[in-house]
Amino acid sequence: MRNKLFISIPVLVFSLLAAATALPQSEHVIYVTNEDSNNVTVISGTTNEVIATIPVGKRPRGIKVTPDGNTFYVALSGSPKCPPTMDDEVCDAMISDKAADGIAEVNAATFEVVRILPSGSDPEQFDVDWNTRRLYVSNEDIHMASILDLDAGEILMQVPTGLEPEGVRLSPDGSIVYITGEVDSNITVINTATGEAIASIDVGLRPRDSIFTADGARAYVSAEFGASIAVIDVANNALVSEIPLAEGSLPMGLVLSPDEAILYVANGRGQTVVAIDLASETVTNSVVVGPRPWGLAMSLDGSTLYSANGPSDDVSVIDVDSFEVISKIAVGETPWGVVVGPAPR
Repeated sequence: MRNKLFISIPVLVFSLLAAATALPQSEHVIYVTNEDSNNVTVISGTTNEVIATIPVGKRPRGIKVTPDGNTFYVALSGSPKCPPTMDDEVCDAMISDKAADGIAEVNAATFEVVRILPSGSDPEQFDVDWNTRRLYVSNEDIHMASILDLDAGEILMQVPTGLEPEGVRLSPDGSIVYITGEVDSNITVINTATGEAIASIDVGLRPRDSIFTADGARAYVSAEFGASIAVIDVANNALVSEIPLAEGSLPMGLVLSPDEAILYVANGRGQTVVAIDLASETVTNSVVVGPRPWGLAMSLDGSTLYSANGPSDDVSVIDVDSFEVISKIAVGETPWGVVVGPAPR
C-alpha cells in the first residue's frame, strides 16, 4: 500500500499550496475518480481548472464527499476489469489483488490519504449516512453488500444482494438502502436498522444507479440494457412505471434537479445526457457530451452538470438552462465517478 499512496515532495508541496490558495476561492469543488490512472482529479467549480491530481490506489470508482467538504471517500478495487462482453472463464483467469480493495479516506484540504478502510471484496459504489457514520458498499464480485462503521474502521456485517451489485443509494431518512443487481435486474432493499434484506424489486435490464426524491416516496432506477428509467413506489416496494428512452440509450448515472421536476440521466455509450420532465415522464432535452458518460453530478446551486466521460478522459460541463456543453476538462485515464462538494475549510 505504501507505494500506491506515495506522493513525491514536489507534488505534495504543489498540492498543499493549491489547497491553501485555490480551494477557498471556489464555492464548490468537483472530484473525479480515474479508474485506469488510479487517481482522483480535483477541479475548481469557479474556474473549471484542475487543482490537483491525487494518487489513491487501484481502480477508484465510487466517490462521496462529506457535507462540510473536508473529507472525501473513494472505493478502490484490486479486481480486474471484466466488461459484460468478456467470458466468465477469461475473467476468472485474471489476477486479483485483494489487498488493494478498500475505501480511501482523503483529507480534501491537504490531499492526504489518511487511511484505507476495509470494504469487502471488489467495492464499486457506496453511500454514507453521515449521521450514523455507517457506510454501505456494493461488493460486485461476491454479490454482497458490506456495512461499515466509519469511526471504528471495521465491517459490521455483510448482506446478500442480487448478482453483481453496483449502485448504492440511501433513502433520505436513512431507513433503507437500495442496491442495484446488474445480472438479476433487481433492487435489493436493505433495512439499515437491522441490516436485513427486506425486499427485492424487479426493474429493467442491468440496473446501474438509483435516486430518491427528498420525501422518500419515489425512487428512480436507470436500466442500462433496458434503455429505460424505472419509477418505484418506495413504501410498497413496487415498480409503478417505466420511462422509455431513445434507441441507443444506455442509462447510468442519475441526478435530480433541486425542485425535483427534472431527472438528468447519463447515457453511457449512448454519448448523451438527457433531461426528463417527471410530470409527463418524457425527455425534454438532450446533449452529446462524450463517448461514455457514466458519473453525473450537479453544482451546489443547480446551474451546472458535470459528466465523467470514460474513453475521452475528460469531464463535460453542461449549462442547465441552455443545456449545452460549455467546457470540457481533461482529467485522468478513464474517468468513472464524479461528485461535488463545498470547498474545504
